[in-house]
Amino acid sequence: MADDQKRSGVEQIKENSRKLRGSLADELARDSEKFDEADKNLLKFHGSYQQEDRDARKTRRGEGLGKFHLFMVRLKMPGGNLTAQQYLAMDDLAGRYANGTLRFTSRQGIQFHGILKRDLKAHIQAINAALLTTLGACGDVNRNVMACPAPVPGPREAMQQLAQAIADHLTPRSRAYHEIWLDSQPLPDSGTEEEPIYGNVYLPRKFKIGIGLPEDNCVDVFSQDLAFLADVQSGQVVGYDVLVGGGMGMTHSKPDTFPHLAKSICYVRPEQAVALSEAVVKLFRDHGNRADRKRARIKYVVHDWGVERFREVLARDYAGPLTPPKQLPVTGFDLHLGAHPMGLGRWFYGLRVENGRVKDEGPMRLRTALRTIAQRFGMPMRLTPMQDVLLMGLSLEQIAQVEEILDEHGVPRHVSPLRQHSMACPAIPTCGLAISESERMLPGLLDQLEAKLQELGLADERLGVRATGCPNGCVRPYQSDIGIVGRSGEKYVLYVGGRVQGDRLNFKLRDLVPRGEIVATLEPLLRRFKQERHAGESFGEFCTRLGPEAVVASVNG
Repeated sequence: MADDQKRSGVEQIKENSRKLRGSLADELARDSEKFDEADKNLLKFHGSYQQEDRDARKTRRGEGLGKFHLFMVRLKMPGGNLTAQQYLAMDDLAGRYANGTLRFTSRQGIQFHGILKRDLKAHIQAINAALLTTLGACGDVNRNVMACPAPVPGPREAMQQLAQAIADHLTPRSRAYHEIWLDSQPLPDSGTEEEPIYGNVYLPRKFKIGIGLPEDNCVDVFSQDLAFLADVQSGQVVGYDVLVGGGMGMTHSKPDTFPHLAKSICYVRPEQAVALSEAVVKLFRDHGNRADRKRARIKYVVHDWGVERFREVLARDYAGPLTPPKQLPVTGFDLHLGAHPMGLGRWFYGLRVENGRVKDEGPMRLRTALRTIAQRFGMPMRLTPMQDVLLMGLSLEQIAQVEEILDEHGVPRHVSPLRQHSMACPAIPTCGLAISESERMLPGLLDQLEAKLQELGLADERLGVRATGCPNGCVRPYQSDIGIVGRSGEKYVLYVGGRVQGDRLNFKLRDLVPRGEIVATLEPLLRRFKQERHAGESFGEFCTRLGPEAVVASVNG
């Protein structure tokens, strides 16, 4: 452990928190709009972020008022699983305490926005009453464990079970969550219980795990801090290639921060995966950067050490030799949209949810439609890494009825490949880190881009756009065909050269592009793609083949 002078202030907050308790209980009982700085940081471990309504900022300043504080609450749902009854309970909470919407996240969870401090405890209690949790959905611990959501018997179900096992094993042991939110009685030694995996100061930063398939990398294994890529033989998972060190976050004008793809480290049998997860987490705990939170992710350990040294240290922590990775190739990506068989006469139906936002707005009443479907059919549900939802265990007749309900509520069942493969983070007005608009900007931008692709005869291209309001990369913009990253107000950085498989980083096309000029900036490159592409080549692959110099020249004319 580094001495105090070499540690960030957050490290000291965690160490002095009495295992994540701080003064959260006292602050919840206080009649105030917000928590102080220390408790605001601890609140994240419990699944909530203190935010500000940035839309109200100018009006409140004019009235001589301070910031209007609101809270985001996030569920931890390994593999994206929930029952229809749980979904209906969450829908009820969205109207009772939040802003009337649900947001499906790019890590297969649910977020609520717009919660007042006075309602925070009741909201989290109600989530737990539905047998769901927010513990560890945020904070410097393992976050939601992702797994391919397709409910097909065989390898995918084994991966779902592993996701749950890893999530259970890496859950913080502190009873703080139950004492503060669920009114459990403190033990006599409250605050001194052991955290055998995380220790007294937990991890240097957040930690993300995903479990994917070579032919279907829908969880984007290369973006994960720790990933398991399934080795399937004769329809069974016989092992996993283990990848470590993915992460998208960076800081503008800080070149020692950067997006990074996970590297192949070793190979494990299925029964070894949970123990290997613990060993990697402990390595990060002991060797991650606790001085500079901008360089505190495990990707920097992998990058700075190199794979060989990382492997050697991990082998010591794992207390046994590591089997070399098989270097399984990633070859595909599946959205899981539409109707698909899942065995025994049952089907699942994948529904696109633009930017993960479930709401009723104008003629499109998605929230009412999903509530109606859940009430009528009572089917299990899974959220996807693309912010969509799978409705499971339906008959073909029920699927026809589901589609009728969607049509009645103005919910589109078929959208362009561009919209299917595009995502945005929430950004303004809720996220305090956002520099620019994202979720509210992207639909209009896609309208313009769709029209341009139609004009160029490229409307059927599988082309993905990922937009974020800041460089932290929450929807993985640095691996997409086109990445749009908030830079300054209405200006963005454009990236090109990735692809939907997620196995390569894109590169900078142009900095400080005004929002209204994004499509015009891309147009010359799209025209060149139309004329010069190879057979079967995607837009991102075309840009990579040309290389950054030629691509930039295309748009600079």
